[in-house]
Formats: sequence, structure tokens, C-alpha cells
Amino acid sequence: MGGRFLSIGESMVELSQAGDGLLRKGFAGDTLNTAWYARACLPADWSVDYFTALGDDPLSQDMLSFIEAAGIETNNISRIKGGTPGLYLINLKDGERTFSYWRSTSAARQLAADADHLRGTIEGADVIYFSGITLAILATPLAVDTFLAELRRAKAAGKQVVFDPNIRPRLWADKKIMLNTISDGARAATLVMPSFDDEADNFGDANIEATIARYRALGVANVVVKDGAKGVTLDFEGARSHAPAVQAVHVVDTTSAGDSFNGAFLSRLVTGSTPQEAAIFAAEAAAIVIGHHGALINPDLLPKT
Repeated sequence: MGGRFLSIGESMVELSQAGDGLLRKGFAGDTLNTAWYARACLPADWSVDYFTALGDDPLSQDMLSFIEAAGIETNNISRIKGGTPGLYLINLKDGERTFSYWRSTSAARQLAADADHLRGTIEGADVIYFSGITLAILATPLAVDTFLAELRRAKAAGKQVVFDPNIRPRLWADKKIMLNTISDGARAATLVMPSFDDEADNFGDANIEATIARYRALGVANVVVKDGAKGVTLDFEGARSHAPAVQAVHVVDTTSAGDSFNGAFLSRLVTGSTPQEAAIFAAEAAAIVIGHHGALINPDLLPKT
């Protein structure tokens, strides 16, 4: 029996170096990346939807076409008259990537502007996924409150609400507001999937046990802590387990390591695998992804079982 997976956040226009001073256009974003890998790994009886706000410009239309071509539904995406998507440029120097962003006027900042539309979109989903970046780019504190209220409502209704804190301090004007909002996001979730490095750097967690304890204290039933090459620690209703990382044959681009893990993990978890089984599958998928250029790789390259 299938279901509906909904990912909410910001997709951006990506400009990367194409040689001879030329740039290549693409589309990516943490929540879109996770939706992409969830779609690639879920069976056909599951639909995958992406929700954001886009403009009415040609770039927004190109992005819609790109998302739809991946088999991801876009029917609920809001369109903002006169709006445009955010944009980022990948800079390469000696093989190292840095990023320049233009997103202050991104239409995605208005994704919670229509509370009724947001509610209807969430009500139609079985699994709702969002991230700390989703919270960070919302235009106003009222928009954050509106968004989190709908997620709390979904959680109370028994839906699976999944949150990756994906902490990016440069997106937040104030560290205290950032930490409080991330914590509020966790309170609205049934499953939180943090990266330990982010939690240690920003919340000061001394170890993974501290990260799990903090999120459990916020009312989160299940926690999956990603710790790079050290693997993943899972705590589901207090039952603790560990899944090792899978070593990539050759690391080329780690941009979407966490996003691909999340999408692959959730694809297995919601279709009946145990958390341990889901984590083992997701680790294999992430190892393949980081062995290729770009955030989004050909789905045919991913593991099938």
C-alpha cells in the first residue's frame, strides 16, 4: 500500500563552472535533493511531492519542468507574481568548492504566506519532510510560526513529520533565534535526522548521546544521528543501534551526502524496513552519490535492494 511523501523547502538555481568562462545552469536544494532520492528509491505506488514558492519568470518555469521530469509532483507549488527563485554560484579553486548566494528575494521565502494552501498541502501527505534551511529562509517570524503550527497539527494527527536541522549559521541573523527555532522545529517532528558535527558546533553537544538526549527531551520519538565516516546512530523509541558508513571507492563530491542518505533512508523506513535495514541501505546509496559529481545523480546508479 503506497502513500504520499511531501518535501518542503527551497530549490535554487545552481550555476557551476563549465570551462572557458562559461557557466552551467542546474537546480538543487537540500529538500529537493532529498525528494529526488526518495523518488528514486520509493516504489511506484508512492507519490513524491515538492512544495515551495516560485515566481512567474522563465527560470521558475524551467525549475518546475526539471522537477516534474524527475517524477516529482509540483501541483501544489505556489506561484508568486513577479517572484524569482534564489540562485547560487559554485566557485572552484584547487579542487575546493565555495558558494556565493543570492536568495534574499527568493520567492521560496513566501511558501507559508497562504496558510490555507499550506494546510491543504500538508493534510494530503502521509510523510512530511523539512529542514533547518526551510525554517531559515522564511520571510518573517509569523511565517515560521504559521509553518510550525501546521507541522504540529500534522504530528498530532499521526502523520510522520521528519526534520533535518541542517544548521547553516550564515542564514540566520542571530544565533539564539537560530537555536530556538531549530528546537521548535524538532518539537514539531516525529523523527529528527541531525548531523553530529552541526550539533556539536552549534549546540555544544559533547557526544552523540547528548544530541539524542536533547532531542528526546524536546518530545522527539525517534532520532537518527549522522556522523560521517563513523556511521549512523539510531534511537527509535529508546532502542539504540548503529549502522556503519560505507566507504566510497573514490570521493568526488560530498555536496548531497546527507540529503541522499535521508531520502534513501526514508524510502525504506516508510515501506516496512527496520531502522537498521534502512540505514544500511541509505549508507550504500550515499557512498555511491559522493562518488559522482553533482548533488543529483542518475537514479539508475543507486542500489536497487
